[in-house]
Amino acid sequence: ASAAAASSILVGGTGAASAEDVVTSPSSTSITNGGPLRIENGKILSMPKIGTGAWAWGDALFWGYNPKEDAELEEVFKYAVNNGGGFFDTAELYGIGRSESLIGDFENRFQLSDQVSVATKFAPFPWRTTRESVVKAAEASVKRLQGRPIDLYQIHFPNAYANSAYWDGIADAYDKGLVRAVGVSNYGKDAIKACYSALKERGIPLASNQIQMSLLYREPLNNGLKETCDELGVKVISYSPLGLGLLTGKYSADNLPKGPRKILAQNLFNGPNAESAQLLLDEMSTIAQAHDATFSQVAINWAIAKGTTPIPGARTLSQAQKNLNSLSWSLSQDEVRALDTAAKSLPPLTAPEASPFPKVDKDTGLIMFDS
Repeated sequence: ASAAAASSILVGGTGAASAEDVVTSPSSTSITNGGPLRIENGKILSMPKIGTGAWAWGDALFWGYNPKEDAELEEVFKYAVNNGGGFFDTAELYGIGRSESLIGDFENRFQLSDQVSVATKFAPFPWRTTRESVVKAAEASVKRLQGRPIDLYQIHFPNAYANSAYWDGIADAYDKGLVRAVGVSNYGKDAIKACYSALKERGIPLASNQIQMSLLYREPLNNGLKETCDELGVKVISYSPLGLGLLTGKYSADNLPKGPRKILAQNLFNGPNAESAQLLLDEMSTIAQAHDATFSQVAINWAIAKGTTPIPGARTLSQAQKNLNSLSWSLSQDEVRALDTAAKSLPPLTAPEASPFPKVDKDTGLIMFDS
């Protein structure tokens, strides 16, 4: 994949990937999501089944955000919160703070703090090499969120150095009351274990790891990363559960997306594994029809069945409704097995070795990223 395509995956927290499904979504009669995060002493006691990724909220470079969308985003926010979907994932990188500001404005306007949980992320830029960098970034995020503590503060991706300083930094932010729980994103097995141990010495739990996972990217299931997180009690948040929109049923060999995703879609639908990709989509179609559901809802329910909290994006009210309506039904064990079998022969959407993330901490030799 090109650098542009790779960068589409690096930031996590999908943006507009849930747009325009093929099958019409039904009105949900029973949506149970579990409400916002329940956190006690830095540990996440319960996660909602699904969250909303807010990458596209403010991001003009990749998602073409326009401030004229703000009214629609406000409706998305209200609908999600009023229907038990008040868990939002954002980052200081998304729209260079705009995404955080929008969420802070919406929450403040409607006085819904008891129904909203916000996860955001620290960006480990090369010039940020100290624990103080993390604390200052957390303070800036808190300000954009209208002064409320961050429910879950995550390190967005590994760096080639200074990673242990970041762990001290998120622990400092926790001790200062800026954040209620701390996590990481895009961390591999060895990095998770090292961060978990470092935080444990401070008496702080490592609450979560946000990773890419979908029917088109099953690496965390295959290489033991998900299992490692489970063993340590680290919650897994799955970003890009719709495979950057390629699992929505909207795209095909004759209808490719524009922009950086086009290369990935070309490889999937027209490459050497095109037949396997079609078999997966056919299986998704069969399951979607059986439940009067959408392709996206099948993909979301698969991620839930694997023990993760998926965070598909939503830029429109229709997308938010479809995403949350995923919870009106669930996959049977046979359906999960059928999807696993159909996806097994497909290589990952992007090879882990092609990821733009630093793989190893050059100072310690610690493997930071493996999937």
